Amino acid sequence: MSSLTCTKLTIFTLTGVLIQIIGLSLFVFGFFPVKPALSGFSGQEAFRAPSSDSVQNHSIANLPPDELRSLYQELSGLPSFDKLILMVIDGLPAEFVLGKDSNPPRRELMEAMPYTQSLLANGMAIGYHAKAAPPTVTMPRLKAMVSGAIGGFLDVAFNFNTQALLDDNLIDQYFKIGRKMVMLGDETWLKLFPGLFKRHDGVSSFFVKDTIQVDQNVSRHLPDELSRFDWDLMILHYLGLDHVGHIGGRNSVLMAPKLIEMDEVVKMIHTNRILNQMNNHGRTLLVVVSDHGMTDNGNHGGSSYEETDSLALFIGLNDVSGHESFFQKAVDQVDIAPTLALLFGLPIPKNNVGILISETFGHLADGQKLRALELNSWQLLRLLQAQLPGLSCEGFPYQGSIDETSRISKCNGSTEKIFCCLYTTAAFLHNSWMSKDVSRFNHGDEYAIAVGAYNEFLRIASEWLSRRATDKPFSLLGSGVSAMILSCVILLSLLCLMCKEVYGRERKCVSNFESNIMHAWNLDEAFTIGVIFILVISMGSSSMVEEEQYIWHFVSSTLLFLLLRKSVQSSQAERAQNIFNLFNGKNKNIGFQTMSIALLLVSGRILRGWHQGGVNWTDLPDISKWLEQAGGDHLLREIQLVAGLMVIALSLISLSVFDLNRKSVAVIGFCFLTSGLLVLQHIMKQQDSMFAPSSYNATMLVQIIYTVLGFSTLGIAVAVPWLSPCLNSKTCSNNYSYILASGPDELHYKSLLVELKNCSLVIGWTYICSWCLLQLLLQQPINSMPILLLLLQVLVGMLYCFYRGEHNKHWVEVAVFYYMGMAGHYALGNSNSLATIDVAGAFIGISNHSTILSGILMFMITYASPMLAALSMVMYVSVKISNYAALSLNVDSRLLLKRLLGFPCLLPLSLNSILLVSYTIVLILMRNHLFVWSVFSPKYLYVCAATVCLYIGVSIVATTVIYTYLVLSFMRTMRGSSASTNDKE
Repeated sequence: MSSLTCTKLTIFTLTGVLIQIIGLSLFVFGFFPVKPALSGFSGQEAFRAPSSDSVQNHSIANLPPDELRSLYQELSGLPSFDKLILMVIDGLPAEFVLGKDSNPPRRELMEAMPYTQSLLANGMAIGYHAKAAPPTVTMPRLKAMVSGAIGGFLDVAFNFNTQALLDDNLIDQYFKIGRKMVMLGDETWLKLFPGLFKRHDGVSSFFVKDTIQVDQNVSRHLPDELSRFDWDLMILHYLGLDHVGHIGGRNSVLMAPKLIEMDEVVKMIHTNRILNQMNNHGRTLLVVVSDHGMTDNGNHGGSSYEETDSLALFIGLNDVSGHESFFQKAVDQVDIAPTLALLFGLPIPKNNVGILISETFGHLADGQKLRALELNSWQLLRLLQAQLPGLSCEGFPYQGSIDETSRISKCNGSTEKIFCCLYTTAAFLHNSWMSKDVSRFNHGDEYAIAVGAYNEFLRIASEWLSRRATDKPFSLLGSGVSAMILSCVILLSLLCLMCKEVYGRERKCVSNFESNIMHAWNLDEAFTIGVIFILVISMGSSSMVEEEQYIWHFVSSTLLFLLLRKSVQSSQAERAQNIFNLFNGKNKNIGFQTMSIALLLVSGRILRGWHQGGVNWTDLPDISKWLEQAGGDHLLREIQLVAGLMVIALSLISLSVFDLNRKSVAVIGFCFLTSGLLVLQHIMKQQDSMFAPSSYNATMLVQIIYTVLGFSTLGIAVAVPWLSPCLNSKTCSNNYSYILASGPDELHYKSLLVELKNCSLVIGWTYICSWCLLQLLLQQPINSMPILLLLLQVLVGMLYCFYRGEHNKHWVEVAVFYYMGMAGHYALGNSNSLATIDVAGAFIGISNHSTILSGILMFMITYASPMLAALSMVMYVSVKISNYAALSLNVDSRLLLKRLLGFPCLLPLSLNSILLVSYTIVLILMRNHLFVWSVFSPKYLYVCAATVCLYIGVSIVATTVIYTYLVLSFMRTMRGSSASTNDKE
């Protein structure tokens, strides 16, 4: 009797997985908390020094908006603009407008925006490279521009389900003082600020196929809105340029026309509301910004220069012609919030970490400039006091005389002392200038030194607040890590017990010669285990994390070479044993094994060269770039069509070679062919409308494909076990007749094996081929050929496992599929950067935006290869069933089920558990690393998503095999009862 029963194995495995889920949840919520923010909104205290905060401000809460506006204007002491037009061009890299590395933009880019370039050249506009903090997706970047706060890293997830912004921000401040606001464009603004806009017309930001209507819907309102004077703030959020990037990259043929369109909008606004300002309607300021940049392939989300290079362009300021070119002037994106607050007489938001952009205040007098710096310093000092409860600068002594070169060295000691020293120095110099106390400085240097002192305090305070990691609850982190370690120990223990039991029993069931062959060559087993150490060691290097794809390609190809070596050695041993029978069946099997490994190596090498580089080396040549440059979009569509035809042909050919009933094969093949033809029809229809918005007919066709694929796959998985007798071919029927002549135990065991093998084979084939068809529909056209190669790898891998028999350990074979699945993940262009997530495919076939549906599609696209490897385990169970028939006949049905599912489920869970625990520990050790948010944290999100993918895949495999086994057992029991009744009669 086995010490590890099927019931115990199931219970312990589920317990281990449940503990892992709990531990992972505790760690994620502990390491990635929502950053704490000061509650409430800034009021009149923002215009007083922090020491004056004790003054009661409750009376202003009931002030009418107009009086509150006048009060703020009086307290600020700064002249303000009256109307603001905030034009957001989603995804526009600042490089397109301002150039890069002291070089102007490319000629075609400058020619695409002639009016904007003329404003910059004539000193009528000031432009900045506004560095955006990762993650570079829309929602957190909009929050940063209106609140000045750097959001939590998990805001990248909230980007697809935007909630109302409750923290202090400019839009709410506008509303509180009675300003009227209009919003046109991205509906994210409406979700962040519900009910605050006088008029609005929102559009969804997630239908990336739409590059025309999404912007026309904004511009069609402009003539009317520019003629009105009943608004104080107008937000225009254009999405078309970002959509162009997602579809065709930053070098798309549609990019220049889109820039021309945006330039015309700038010209319309400037000529109508800035050049022809009417005195009785006040002064208008146009601010053109972008939320983020984009990579060469048009994606964003990561921390590369191309993604963080956003634009901040101010048009309508006075007295900027005297400044030199600001093309290469760099600021932080959060600096926009305090700048706009002070330009419009608003309190700076409480959680702002930005610094005012000093050149935008060039039209002010010297005293007013110092006042602006003072207000910004007071706000940052309050935020520092919230982060450092012991920080109090009241009564802090001014540390002697100071000059421009020595002021930094005078401020040392603890963090609190340094901040107080810098602040009191700036305040003293400001007061000295105000009192015109020239005994310490000559009058020419006094103002400049005061400005420098303020800038020094603001810079250091902003940097400290920006990079400060939120306090992590180490008790929560420790509990999460402990739970994951416990889960890893449970799963590994179960795997070791499985190996001990299975291989301990099988040694007794094979000949001495076969036993020597099975255990003499174990280099592949040692390397399979060694891969874990390679992966764990590489996790500590940021460069290896960024370029992880090279590790997976190396380990998968190396393991295949070791298996090839093992096959060759087996061939030599067989020939030595059968020297007078060189053409026996075993030699033919070895030939099939060698050919299979060779095909796997060739296909793996093509996949390795399809997409080059993960993060840093994407500019290196590869097959995908060569195809895009050679034939463009038309060639890619033809390749996609050819790949679709070959996927269908390969799938049907593989189905036809199965030893199954021809009529059953025809029915199943027809269901698959129907879905395949629909996918091909969709590909052909999309050839001429790649850049056009998805039409209703195209969306309906995709929805039909989803329905047909889903119902046919589910129907086959559910119905096949009940119709298992119909799957038997003539050969199977003959074997079945032989089985009937056997004893009752042998009859029950072998007939169950035959039916379970056929059902698992058909269902596994359906899962694999249907998944590849779905990926042809969702993936970018350039990835169609890799999908074909991944399907080829799975089918050839199954062929190798069939002919290899028991000469390989099952856990080694399962590891091969796991490693190839991970290598295929990177071969499809994925990396550990959020920028490589394919957003465009996540909205194929969706008529109305749904966060859940688009999230599911995005997950399916990203983890296409790992999920394919997981689903292939159903077919692997079928391939390996014949090996169990050679074992002892006195096998309990539960033991059979345990053997079939043990390695395909336990090994992937154990491998992933080791990697999850290891990287969790690495992330804790790297929590203060420079690249913790740009490299290690995105990688951890991918690890978490891969864990979810594995849970889903293993659940599907286990559920399918258990369901099939239970149905077959039930049907066999019913047949036995019926036969007994007939015998009695």
